[in-house]
Amino acid sequence: MKKVCVITGGGSGMGLATAKILGKNNYIIIAGRTINKLQNALEELSAEGIEAESFACDISKYASVAKLAAHAREIGVISSVIQAAGLSPHMSEAKTIMEANALGTINMHEAFYGIMEEGSCMLDVASMSGYLVPRINIPQREYKYSRINKETFINKMIAMINVFPQKLRSSMAYGISKNFVIWYAKTDAARFGQKGIRVISVSPGSFQTPMGELEKESVESHIKFCAIKRLGRVEEIADLFAFCVSDKAGYLTGVDILCDGGCVAGMKNK
Repeated sequence: MKKVCVITGGGSGMGLATAKILGKNNYIIIAGRTINKLQNALEELSAEGIEAESFACDISKYASVAKLAAHAREIGVISSVIQAAGLSPHMSEAKTIMEANALGTINMHEAFYGIMEEGSCMLDVASMSGYLVPRINIPQREYKYSRINKETFINKMIAMINVFPQKLRSSMAYGISKNFVIWYAKTDAARFGQKGIRVISVSPGSFQTPMGELEKESVESHIKFCAIKRLGRVEEIADLFAFCVSDKAGYLTGVDILCDGGCVAGMKNK
């Protein structure tokens, strides 16, 4: 059977760059909300001789993610799942951002847990923003509800975010949702580990991607704090993703890898 790599948010940026690397040894399924928006990505992959297909999936809806998981399992043995889909502050309002980034990650874990096999890897894409939310504003005590009742969890997250002025809510939703992704990947590693599956999160900093272009103003303001005074190249983060899900990183799990050019360290030092 084919080795299958599922990449949500694989239509552009980090996800597409990773598909080009992993597609050398895997059948690639790139998932996104709209099939039409994935067509250009499929053409790029095909031009490089990569066998791939697209699949419509809204990660904020469990039923949609379950269909993606079932389809992937029909194709072959799932070697890796890269949860790169998400929304940045300029892309939507706070609740939608929280549902995509946090609830989407929960749904991916729940749907793929039962069908991934020993030796495979789940990689969640977080963000350095998860490290930049002031600790007092992180509702980590409420994160436990993500495993009790997802609706209650989202409601508690939104209640926390609504404390802030309207103009800050999307940014706070993004930072808190990505902080949650880091926490969720770490705390789910033991459960997946019982089946011999690794769970990792990676927190990218400012990279040259379409999403990064949308957040251009804040991205440029971060560079002055970086040890490396430039934006990251998308190939650099894709190589990291590919290594993390490979057998070469077979002892790596339950950890977040911050890849931000030294930005968070620089900010804390200042």
